[in-house]
Parts: sequence; C-alpha cells; structure tokens
Amino acid sequence: MENQQPIYAVIMAGGVGSRFWPRSREKNPKQLLEIVGEGTMIQNTVKRLHGFVDEKNVFIVTNKLQKNAIIKQLPNVPVGNVIVEPVGRNTAPCIGLAALFIEKIDPKGIMIVLPADHIIANEPEFIRVLKSASQVAQITAGLVTIGIHPTHPETGYGYIQAKDKNEETQPVNIDGVFEVKTFAEKPNYPTAVKFLESGDFYWNSGMFIWRVDTILNEIHRSLPELHGQLNNLRPSIGTPQFEHHLETAYGIMRGISIDYGVMEKAQRVYVVKGDFGWNDLGSWDEVCRLSAKDENGNHSTGKVISVNSKNTYVHTTDKLIATVGVDDLIIINTPDAILICKKNSSQDVKEIVDHLKRKQMNEYL
Repeated sequence: MENQQPIYAVIMAGGVGSRFWPRSREKNPKQLLEIVGEGTMIQNTVKRLHGFVDEKNVFIVTNKLQKNAIIKQLPNVPVGNVIVEPVGRNTAPCIGLAALFIEKIDPKGIMIVLPADHIIANEPEFIRVLKSASQVAQITAGLVTIGIHPTHPETGYGYIQAKDKNEETQPVNIDGVFEVKTFAEKPNYPTAVKFLESGDFYWNSGMFIWRVDTILNEIHRSLPELHGQLNNLRPSIGTPQFEHHLETAYGIMRGISIDYGVMEKAQRVYVVKGDFGWNDLGSWDEVCRLSAKDENGNHSTGKVISVNSKNTYVHTTDKLIATVGVDDLIIINTPDAILICKKNSSQDVKEIVDHLKRKQMNEYL
C-alpha cells in the first residue's frame, strides 16, 4: 500500500467482562486474563498487529482501575498512549477521545479501532483484511467496518447488510468490499435465519477503520454536542490541566455507541468481509466450545478429578475440584468465589454480578 498514511491502532479495553465472573473482576477483567491459550487477551490483540502497526502507534483506552495492569502487560506500548476515561460513556466518546490524541500526531492517519477481547484464529488473513480496509479508508475518506461471514443464525450479534455491487453508488474495486445498505440490531431467531439465508448480511464485529479526520468530521456532523465537548479538550491534551478538563467533559457527556451515533447516519460506509476465525468470546460457553477436550468432552485447568463426568468445563486456581456423574456443567473456582452453572446458561452469569452490585457486595466485584 504505497503512499498510505501511517497506521494507528486504538484498543478499547475498559470493560468489566461481567459474564466471565468470578475470574473477571473490575480490577482484573477478562481482557487482562489468559482465557483461551497463552497470553492475555489484550496482549494477543496487540501481538497480532505486529508487523502492521508499530507498538508506538498503539493506543489503549481504559479506566483508572485497569491502567497499571495494562501498562505492566504491554511494556512496549508508550505509557502516554494509555488513555484513561474517568467513567465509561460507551464507544463514541471513547473513539472520539482517542482520535484527538492521534490527531496531534497525524491528522490524516489511518485509525484502526479494535476491542481488546476478541479471538482471531487466522491472523495472516486478519491482517490481510485490515490492509484492505485501510486502503478503502484512505481512498474513499469513508467509514469502514468488518463484517464477519455468518456460520449460523446467531441472535447475540448485530448485523450489517451489504449492497449488491449493482446497487452501489460509490463502488470500490477491491474484492470483498461493499457499501453498507443498513445496520440491524440483534434479531430474534426467525429473523436471524432470514438474514443467513439472504447471503448479504454479516455479523457486526465492532471493528472499525477510518482516517482520523474522517471520524472527527463525522462526529461533528452526527453528534455535534459530543464534538463540542471533544473540541474543548483539544488544547489541554499533554498538559497538567488535561485530567481536570477530561473529568469535567465526561461529567456532562452523553453515553452513546459509535454504531448508533455515527455509523447508521453516515453516507460513505463500507463493509469488508471477514472470514478469519473470529469470536468475540462473550460467555463461558464460548470458552468451552473453543477449549481442547478429552475423550469425554471435558476440559480442566488446575487440579481436577472427573469420574463418570461428561462435557464439563472446570477451572480451578487454589483447590482440588472433583466431579462425579455430572454432565454439561461449567465450574469456575477462584480463591473467594465459585461459579457452577449449566452449559448454555452462562449468558446469565451477568445477573450474579448485577445482584452483587445491588447488595453492595463489592469485595466480590
């Protein structure tokens, strides 16, 4: 990609990962844990960009509780590139804030936005897709997202509908790149089946690629209030006053997603097809599905004895766990809490975290 602007990566890493309780906690959430394979999720997110994005061009957006752990886990990322939000305000403010930091270095640089907690099986194909998306962002000055080729009628993801090449008003002659026709919220099952059968819908990966000036202009157009608050922060970036100004801005800032606030309203929006073994690892059930298993379908980490047990996932840190005659269970042991749930119910683990918050049992959060 000759003559292309430098590439910058923004990794969104402020979440708590409440569906991965009790391992995932506010101070040590899932992106800072080894969940599948070696390396923490955020370490692997940065590592897979090696050779495409220089680590000095990687920016992390997180919160105060997680900042020090992230700096420790990513020693080659400059400390000044770890941006701390005073409070979570969803993805649009997060992305806009990171764009301001990159703008000071390179106003027309290509900005790749990635969640910190995705699994990518085919990393060379992933980088190839990112290169195509970056090329589209450069030549069109448009907004680009990655749509994952769906393998089943999933109801837990949003969808992106691509235009047929004959419908496109601004065709891009790059394989696997289409104009976006519409964004769809998480569907019910019959609708998800229709999406799959149509062949022109893709899972919304939550990954974005654009020029820095492009996304700031689009925020200005679609979210003028947010743009004004970001604009007020510009002069103080890199000064001792920045933290105070940031606290003030976030105190009045409205939380809104980049999808709803910008992507659904923009004119030049493109989707690049992705088929690289993507998983957003949204629950313990997904971890079970991806983990290696023995002849009985069991996976265990730590000291585990299984007798007449099948299709059971056990993770333990400090004590022996023994199972007898159980099937289809997920058992997660930590020093201060144990989770036991049936498979296909792990999405509801978030309700335990909500209960702990209501009861102010903060020592378990």
